[in-house]
Amino acid sequence: MITITREDNMVLMARYPDNYFDLAIVDPPYGILNKTKRGGDHKFNMDEYSQWDVKPDDEYFNELFRVSKNQIIWGGNYFGQLWARSPYNKGFIIWDKKQPETLNNFSMAEMAWSSLDKPSKIFEFSVRKNKNKIHPTQKPVELYEWLLKMYAKQGDKILDTHLGSGTIAIACYNAGLSLTACEISETYYLSALEKIKEVVPESVIHTNDYDAFSLTFPEQKTSNNGMQILYKEHIEQLSLYKESRTKYYASARQLDNALGGTCVVVPNAQRREKNSTRTSQAKVPKLTNMDRQQHDRKKKSKF
Repeated sequence: MITITREDNMVLMARYPDNYFDLAIVDPPYGILNKTKRGGDHKFNMDEYSQWDVKPDDEYFNELFRVSKNQIIWGGNYFGQLWARSPYNKGFIIWDKKQPETLNNFSMAEMAWSSLDKPSKIFEFSVRKNKNKIHPTQKPVELYEWLLKMYAKQGDKILDTHLGSGTIAIACYNAGLSLTACEISETYYLSALEKIKEVVPESVIHTNDYDAFSLTFPEQKTSNNGMQILYKEHIEQLSLYKESRTKYYASARQLDNALGGTCVVVPNAQRREKNSTRTSQAKVPKLTNMDRQQHDRKKKSKF
């Protein structure tokens, strides 16, 4: 089963026990926007881009290593703390983008740090074939398919904490591999779902709303093999996720009432009916001073 939720990745990982996932394949922000001019991203909003292009801290990596047995982390050359985890970093991965060396505003390759004790590998695929991007750092489906072929096996549970464009979900579906993923941005979450729906048949869509989306594999619900076990585990996690969202919306309504009913944060069905501006982020169901500050800023922006 493939499950995608719109929430903070730290919240998602907190629900899982140690070493639950066999392989995490993640592409976190590199934090290079303000240091490197990106010549090919003119169609993307740079102000919005800069808000999320922040390198994850050690807390994120510690949690990632807690819930997964092995990791492939794109942008490994930007995260020095990864290399310090082991005196023997062997299995790094290179994506050769087939870029002309005369281009000074594009890298010719990207590096992924890997915990796997395997020889380093190079995947050659022209970035110019990676068309119709919906995310500035979108990786091609072909790259993820190659990674799964090289480093995953049937029955593995895959984790992606930064879904982005959703191309890894397409690759996992094609490979028949279980995937758990999340995306905190509502815009990218919804765009990724549209991209996924272009590829997968409607009959395999199990859950589809503004906060959760899931796919099942053929006969997964009725089979007696490991895929049915994974299906049950995904359903349980979806239930836990929806419980947390219900608590979040309940807390948000309390804040809304306390602030005079001007902060519109409502459950999905009501949100569709009202067609209101979506002000919530998929975070822990706990209201903080930051929540109130954000509300105040949004309230002022209406006038």
